[in-house]
Amino acid sequence: MLNRQHIDPGLYRDAMSRYAGHVQLVTTAMEGMRRGVTITAACSVSDNPASVLICLNNTNPKNDIFFRSGIFVLNTLGAHHQGVADAFSGRTALTNEERFASARFDMLVTGAPVLADALAAFDCRVTDIKELPTHNVIFGEVAAVRFSEKHPALIYMNRDYHTL
Repeated sequence: MLNRQHIDPGLYRDAMSRYAGHVQLVTTAMEGMRRGVTITAACSVSDNPASVLICLNNTNPKNDIFFRSGIFVLNTLGAHHQGVADAFSGRTALTNEERFASARFDMLVTGAPVLADALAAFDCRVTDIKELPTHNVIFGEVAAVRFSEKHPALIYMNRDYHTL
């Protein structure tokens, strides 16, 4: 049997703050409502079938739309999107309408909002959700993909933005 050692959550967050992550905007829509959240917890799962995963806080009731809609878009942000990242991160007091007004959005296949100039956008249909104590891991099969010109990437590390 494994001997599990419990790590203090604050200590864990401090260590993870040194883990560089590409800044992403994950969006969804359902019944005329839209939601977007800035995240770094996302990655490719497979190229056949093309699929990605995202991790979202399940203790925030506003995120429930992601767990019910069946669709999401993973929008990869560039350095020029720092304002968009802030708008959807909760660092500002913007309303949901003001957040979506901070950039131009359109749609591809699923109907979820796609950031028009995202470095890459992965339009997904949810295939599975794994519930964990504080977060849900959402797996999505990519229904469409679009990418823009190459721009420097927006990275989050040491609790601040960086470019690469």
